[in-house]
Amino acid sequence: MAFVKVLKNKSYFKRYQVAKRRRREGKTDFQARRKMIRQDKNKYNNKKYRLIVRFTNTKVVCQVAYATIGGDKVVCAASSAELGKYGIPVGHKNYAAAYATGLLIARRCLKKFGMDDKFKGKDTIDGEEYHVEEETEEDQKRPFKCILDVGVRRTCVGARMWGALKGAADGGLHVPHSAKNFPGFKPAEEKGAEPEYDAEAHKERIFGGHVKDYMEMLQEEDPTKYEAHFAKFTSNGLDADKLEDMYTGAHSKIRADPDFKAKDSKGIKWERKGNTVTSSDGKDVKRSVKLSMKQRKEKVKRKIAAAQAKMMEEDDDE
Repeated sequence: MAFVKVLKNKSYFKRYQVAKRRRREGKTDFQARRKMIRQDKNKYNNKKYRLIVRFTNTKVVCQVAYATIGGDKVVCAASSAELGKYGIPVGHKNYAAAYATGLLIARRCLKKFGMDDKFKGKDTIDGEEYHVEEETEEDQKRPFKCILDVGVRRTCVGARMWGALKGAADGGLHVPHSAKNFPGFKPAEEKGAEPEYDAEAHKERIFGGHVKDYMEMLQEEDPTKYEAHFAKFTSNGLDADKLEDMYTGAHSKIRADPDFKAKDSKGIKWERKGNTVTSSDGKDVKRSVKLSMKQRKEKVKRKIAAAQAKMMEEDDDE
């Protein structure tokens, strides 16, 4: 028999290192993260900001954060769930909502650092490519720079994350980017030819034109599905013709007042009696008290004793 070398021996497992928890869970691409947060050694404690864009099943979440040894520190955050107070009651995870959320965090971040008066961004939303650093004069303060952090999502052309990026750029943040991933961009068909960028197609997405087209199509072809699919839109008095005005008004309101306003506290207090927790308004809920280690061991002993007693009874019956 030929000699077979054992590769995974005791020495191998002594050196084996388990991957990070968020890598095992598929939540963080650490190779991309290292590139985003790495800085020159001569830039000690000079914060490197990231514009973090994440999508849930119901909303868009944007954050401006920087990395430290103790973890990420969030400077400011904005969610599309806040768009209700700006006149967008529904549709909080589409491209238009992503743009509005990006615009909101840009104006909120600049206002926090006292830069909102110097960097107004792009007032006229036409879908054209815009970079705030190109309009900044040499003697003026440099714009607030962020790097886009998309997480583990695929950066395909026309994705919703580019809506948040475009909103942040139009809002006055310096986010390095190109138009090659925006809706309406067409790469060069032949070598040496120039690519095409249709700004009007991008503008249509920003104002919910794709949602409008789908609403009109469903309303004509399948009214029953339209009523079910756009029930929240109709309950809020919205139809296909009102979408553009809704988003236009929301953009103006965001620029006028981007501050976050917390909800008023209801003043409800809770009291615990054993496993029952009672609120000041008379509501009762069950919440188990955390057991100590001694109590957990006693609980296990009781279970083992009960199981043994049950087995003894079964043996006696036989």
